[in-house]
Amino acid sequence: MATEIRVPTLGESVTEATIAQWFKKPGDAVNADEPIVELETDKVTVEVPAPVAGKLESIDVKEGDTVEVGALLGAIAEGAAGAAAAPAAKAEPAASAAPAAAAETIEVLVPSAGESVTEAEVGEWSVKVGDVVKADDILVELETDKAAQEVPSPVAGTVVEIAQATGATVEPGNLLCKIAKGEGAAVAAAAAQAAAAPAPAVSGSSMPPAPSAAKMMAEKGLSADQVAGSGKRGQVLKGDVLAAVAAGVTAAPAAAAAPAPVAVRAPSAPADEVREERVRMTKLRQTIARRLKDAQNTAAMLTTYNEVDMKPIMDLRKQYKDIFEKKHGVKLGFMGFFTKAVTHALKEIPAVNAEIDGTDIIYKNFAHIGVAVGTPKGLVVPVVRDADQMSIAEIEKEIGNLGRKGRDGKLSMADMQGGTFTISNGGVYGSLMSSPILNAPQSGILGMHKIQERPVAINGQVEIRPMMYLALSYDHRIVDGKEAVTFLVRVKESLEDPQRLVLDL
Repeated sequence: MATEIRVPTLGESVTEATIAQWFKKPGDAVNADEPIVELETDKVTVEVPAPVAGKLESIDVKEGDTVEVGALLGAIAEGAAGAAAAPAAKAEPAASAAPAAAAETIEVLVPSAGESVTEAEVGEWSVKVGDVVKADDILVELETDKAAQEVPSPVAGTVVEIAQATGATVEPGNLLCKIAKGEGAAVAAAAAQAAAAPAPAVSGSSMPPAPSAAKMMAEKGLSADQVAGSGKRGQVLKGDVLAAVAAGVTAAPAAAAAPAPVAVRAPSAPADEVREERVRMTKLRQTIARRLKDAQNTAAMLTTYNEVDMKPIMDLRKQYKDIFEKKHGVKLGFMGFFTKAVTHALKEIPAVNAEIDGTDIIYKNFAHIGVAVGTPKGLVVPVVRDADQMSIAEIEKEIGNLGRKGRDGKLSMADMQGGTFTISNGGVYGSLMSSPILNAPQSGILGMHKIQERPVAINGQVEIRPMMYLALSYDHRIVDGKEAVTFLVRVKESLEDPQRLVLDL
């Protein structure tokens, strides 16, 4: 009975391979799982093991032929004694490759990043080919137009292939890397690392040299234009390199290699060149720049200002902060009061909580408040959902949780979608006054600023009070000036008389 040997699946994007070399010839005895033929693709070398023990009955394709996945390679007659080993010259590579073939390879794909996110940019890799990783170790960071997302290792093993370079644009489902798990992972990684050696392009060929050929050319110091390729579309195979070496081809002198031209922007002055640094904008930063400019170009943006006496809130906070933290497990800050004051004002002035869609106005009967957070990678706006239904304690807990996730790069798409109004606190950085830019398609954004003691008139007397300037930027296409001013006054009143928040006034 004869068992067929066929080309195995070579990967999602690989449909064909070239026969590099046969380890056996017709009539040779083979053992089950013993490599009998080596296939080369444009990405990696694959050794095909014998599916059963027996005698190699026939070889249907010869070295140098190009075959597709599933093509017949040969046949093995079962039942024959498989004790005979391959010739000594070929037994060593076969034995060393067996563990690599036995290692299970896990593909790591680009995860889905949210309904509206269709692509991401590959950031810095935390690993390289050959590195041993544990389950949940971070492999790479992906940057979308909304957030950075870390990709963990699904298994413990060894990285055997990195399919995407830093800066590449990928879509959900694209292959990022491969990890060999279980026994043989280290050998598989070593083989993949050798196969991943940079391969120079073949002169006059659209195909890069096969991985094993590229490795041998690097060892011999040969360039691609010194070797004639016999593979498909002129691809250089391992046999071609051996033939070139046998024919006496030697490494070209190092001086003969012309340096590749590098195109650079001329600096404004020659002396400044060494003091310049060019850094590529992250995907997140590009999107921030585009959306902020779009908001300026689209909305009829206007800003109205007011100031609030923070003494009542500061006194209330001082009086109850210890009891509050002991009961709720979170510190009593200012954001809880501001968020609550905003939700009260939005109920009275719903236009500030609405958005324009074409020729329609969409009024939101809920308040999802975005809180602008500065991170090392840029400005992000996580959302406190249904803030109008939450207590000040619940708001403080959620803001604290979102802030930690933002600093750690753990924010998901769901954390930043659906906001209806935004609060930006530039005061934490010392800003005294600013005009915030709308977070489209929202129609309003409140800017908080630094608390500064200033002399103010209180009941005919000059007193020193902790004052804060407030700024409301709004879309004048949907919000009238009267509504914007009224909204800001209601926020001011709630903060200067906190009992209003308790009594819902």
